[in-house]
Amino acid sequence: MPRRKLKSDEVELWERVAKTATPLSLPQYVNSVAKPKPKVNPNKKEKFELNKFEIGANVAQKSVKNDLKPSISTVLESASVQMDYKAFKKMKRGKSTPEASFDLHGMTVAQAHKALIHFLMTSYSRNMRLVLVITGKGKFQKDKGPIPRQVGILRHQVPQWLRMPPLRDKVLQVSEAHGKHGGSGAYYVYLRK
Repeated sequence: MPRRKLKSDEVELWERVAKTATPLSLPQYVNSVAKPKPKVNPNKKEKFELNKFEIGANVAQKSVKNDLKPSISTVLESASVQMDYKAFKKMKRGKSTPEASFDLHGMTVAQAHKALIHFLMTSYSRNMRLVLVITGKGKFQKDKGPIPRQVGILRHQVPQWLRMPPLRDKVLQVSEAHGKHGGSGAYYVYLRK
């Protein structure tokens, strides 16, 4: 909004008021007066130093994850609960006792697949609900190649086999076992009725 010009009677009134005013003498505030800014010479250019500039200096650091495939534990934990929630919590805490268990140690992948199908089909036909499949954690070997190898091939294969026919229709829930039943080297398999 532009300033308006004072009328002659307003100017006259202001001059009368200004004559009656007495200036304050406050020596303590003399130094607090704003200092005038130094004049910048338009011919003189400021030097720009590249040394003070760094790309990404103000960016917050984020942790970088190079995992292309999530771990088996993460996948099983993120899966939705298909069974009764109270029974699931009881099973995860190790309070439920498996009705049968099967150990796959020492088997090849082909042998383990056939044996797992036979064990789960037999358990299903006997109306068992909770069984324990022990895969082991796998042996860690020094990785010499450019492509990383999975440790514990059976540990990674069993959850996949349980999601494929003929076991897919028989299995309701798969979960990593509690520590007293084998921990990450074993799986609880909850079968349908």
